[in-house]
Amino acid sequence: MDITLDDTLMESLLEVWRFTILTVDGNAITVGTLTIGVGLFVVGAIFSRRLSHKATKKLFSRWVHEKSALHSLESISFYLFLIFFTLFSLKIANIPLTVFTVLGGALAIGFGFGSQNIVNNLISGLILMIERPIKVGDFIDVDGIFGEVQDIGMRSTRIKAFGNRHMIVPNSSFLDKNVLNWTHSDNEVRATVRVGVAYGSDARQVEKLLGEAVLDCMAKNDSKTNPQTTVLFHDFGDNALVFDVYFWIDLRQLNDMRSMESNMRYSIYAKFNEHGISIAFPQRDVHLDSHEPFRIRIEGSHNLS
Repeated sequence: MDITLDDTLMESLLEVWRFTILTVDGNAITVGTLTIGVGLFVVGAIFSRRLSHKATKKLFSRWVHEKSALHSLESISFYLFLIFFTLFSLKIANIPLTVFTVLGGALAIGFGFGSQNIVNNLISGLILMIERPIKVGDFIDVDGIFGEVQDIGMRSTRIKAFGNRHMIVPNSSFLDKNVLNWTHSDNEVRATVRVGVAYGSDARQVEKLLGEAVLDCMAKNDSKTNPQTTVLFHDFGDNALVFDVYFWIDLRQLNDMRSMESNMRYSIYAKFNEHGISIAFPQRDVHLDSHEPFRIRIEGSHNLS
């Protein structure tokens, strides 16, 4: 009987498909079952993402209206769906769960130290989603960088800073370090502008003008936040009388604080110019210690009359 090339190729493929990689509890793990399991896992991951998004949009949004809470629910539901589809894939592919015990024991030494940080960040991510010390949309300071929380994943958190820069921060950093959350409870934050005026200026008049400048600036920018303003005489500086102006802003965008502080300085500068108040600049007195008189020589020809 003649054996065609196609039959030979098919037999070879079947041998590879049935090739046993290992046997666990009497169940043979072949190339075929492993391929089916991986394929089902990929399909399950895609469906998990879609199902979690639809569940959040159609179901959770009826009771929860906060954007950051919906994001956390979507992330948690995604991983629950993923676990379900993973177990389902193993069952369909006839791969027992004990395979992970065998593989885990064989690879524990090699991956134990390397996976420590990954597991730490995964657990930290769950804590962040449940406890919610930071939320999507919060404005935070981390490692001296101010930015907005864009996404909280299972392993890391993405923060958008000025200049469209994106920081990827491991989740464990938010539990191990001090993090300043500007908008943890609400979006009203207090900003500060410091200004120094020349010595000899009327301090009470300066206080009054600073308060008026802040109110004028808020009116021009249609500020809806707390109008309460505080002006404090901060210090007798080396070259100026130093004042601090504290005011409230509604922080919604990344650049809101810088923009409002800039507008405040424009308003203060205009008020000071209008009333003749000088903004101080550095001055130095130079004292020359010499044991002999200075010799002065005038060069060039001058007509003296």
